Amino acid sequence: MKNYKVIIHIDEMTKWKLLLTNVSNLLKATGEDNYSVEVLANAEAVKYYAKNQHALDFDNDVKTMESLNQQGVKFVACSNALMANNLKKDNLYDYVETVPAGVIELVVKQNEGYCYIKP
Repeated sequence: MKNYKVIIHIDEMTKWKLLLTNVSNLLKATGEDNYSVEVLANAEAVKYYAKNQHALDFDNDVKTMESLNQQGVKFVACSNALMANNLKKDNLYDYVETVPAGVIELVVKQNEGYCYIKP
């Protein structure tokens, strides 16, 4: 059985629903414990990780992210984007990790054999 390694990159707030649907569909298609999935947010998309976000249906999306995280999906935020959007790590959900620079994370993951997807 293959172990799928995927990094999904998001930089637009309007693409979050599509991304979460893509991730859910990926997990269903690959089977349990057959994947490594990381969602990397940078630019304005890091705002979706903020606890004080009040977008339409945001609560449902948070539940989806929490569920996906419990299934092994990593959610990562670019520290540079957090600074640019005046967000601090303390303002993010507990399941969100940070990396120094999103572009470096993309390079590292692709060098590790991760497939790159950007909805």
